[in-house]
Amino acid sequence: MRAVLQRVSAAQVVVNGGAPRAIGPGLAILLGVKDTDTAADVPKLAEKCAHLRIFDDADGKLNLSAVQLGHEALVVSNFTLYGDTAHGRRPGFTHAAAGAQANALYELFLQELGKQGLKAVRHGEFGADMQLTLTNDGPITLILDTDDWKHTPGGRQIP
Repeated sequence: MRAVLQRVSAAQVVVNGGAPRAIGPGLAILLGVKDTDTAADVPKLAEKCAHLRIFDDADGKLNLSAVQLGHEALVVSNFTLYGDTAHGRRPGFTHAAAGAQANALYELFLQELGKQGLKAVRHGEFGADMQLTLTNDGPITLILDTDDWKHTPGGRQIP
């Protein structure tokens, strides 16, 4: 699974032209599911997103998590995170999970993230037409990929 995690001062998603689903300070998470991902990947990714220390402490250092600050999260599914642009001008999506698998893991991620102690978890709808608006704070943007954690014990890559 791949998550683009952004520290935001505010974010909202509009699903199929409906009412905005908004958060105040917290995390905007774009979530992609790969064809080889399983349910075993979900808990660690949810825990990492919620508890990653990307918010400033009193000294201006990145020492606090969204959970510690009582912040919210907004999660939007995004299969294009597995777009392959190596050849040609049109991305290929052969490594993105099929709809049923991707939706099941997206829903499981929402459940697991909800268990982490965030103030609220709002989200888009899998496969829907969505418009995402956010104010990136910092800017702080990180890419978390569960495949990277599988290469070595403890998730550390060998230089």
